[in-house]
Amino acid sequence: MSYQQIRPGGFEVLPPVIKNLIIINGIVLLAQYTGEMWGYKEWISNTFALHNVQSSLFMPHQLVTHLFMHGDFFHFLFNMFALWMFGSMLENMWTAKRFLIFYILCGLGAAVMHLATLSLEFHFIQKEVSEFLNRPTPGELNAFIKSNPSIYRYFDALKISELITAFDLSPSSENHLDVAKTLVVDFEKVSLNTPTVGASGAVFGCLAAFGYLFPNTLIYLYFFFPIKAKWFVILYAAAELWMGIRNSGGNVAHFAHLGGALIGFLLVVYWNKKNRRTFY
Repeated sequence: MSYQQIRPGGFEVLPPVIKNLIIINGIVLLAQYTGEMWGYKEWISNTFALHNVQSSLFMPHQLVTHLFMHGDFFHFLFNMFALWMFGSMLENMWTAKRFLIFYILCGLGAAVMHLATLSLEFHFIQKEVSEFLNRPTPGELNAFIKSNPSIYRYFDALKISELITAFDLSPSSENHLDVAKTLVVDFEKVSLNTPTVGASGAVFGCLAAFGYLFPNTLIYLYFFFPIKAKWFVILYAAAELWMGIRNSGGNVAHFAHLGGALIGFLLVVYWNKKNRRTFY
């Protein structure tokens, strides 16, 4: 398949929508760093990052604005490289307008999936917090922490370990009891208000569409190991599902990735149902 076959006008290495998305994301990242230097990091995050719908910080515009924010430079770099790698072929095949619509819809789909996941997770956290506060014993504290390993992302692991040991040794201590209750309640609050940023969901939509339209195109893992796009997408999606179920991978929004991929797949199938092209 020659690149000139993709659409009239030929193939563009950096098509306009991809180029502008990279520029906008770069400007926003610079604004985030600048805001952090000036003491506005928390305000920027609270206003534009995506929050749980049950949080007082949630605002509808965050469904879009969080797509242009990133946690750090490497998060930005990885997403923009993947956007260019998979999205440029799509934009060259479609019009710029169609690709932009596709990108935004994938991002919105990812956000909705992520918000649904957050709501479900927070429902269970609320239930477990209530159970502990009604029966605040060392055993219940241990069970709560084992059930919520993400607590170590927000609080010092050594202090948690010391609290568990001290509470086990002196279960009737009012001081240990108060500290344990405070830890559990604070975890509930931070879980509710932790923001999400990044274009990963929309990028995963591009990946899914690329795998559907160019299933036999080789992707080189780490630039050395070739794998067909269809197998790469399937294996990557399976890994995301596995990690999402296990709640592993730190603060990575695995179900947001899957939501973006699902919307991307459904869109490209719908758009191509009357246009049976050869798969490459």
